Amino acid sequence: MEQTYIYKTEHVCSRQIEITHEDGIVKKVVFVGGCPGNTQGVARLAVGHTVEELIQILKGVPCPRSGEFKTSCPDQLARALEQLR
Repeated sequence: MEQTYIYKTEHVCSRQIEITHEDGIVKKVVFVGGCPGNTQGVARLAVGHTVEELIQILKGVPCPRSGEFKTSCPDQLARALEQLR
């Protein structure tokens, strides 16, 4: 059964990420706020991948706008996915 998880982001331009998943596969990702081109691109690329694959790919990607926090919208997606395990 598909489930949707809502993650409140920290230290990035997007405010939250909505992840729809089923059996460990990402079905849909929606970023609320953030840089539209980047977040839409990441969201589209995430569809069809496993939670584990995406964590491996996205974890640790930095964004200069996050300053000392060394995170990004892709990294925040990885952190949200870690909570789905």
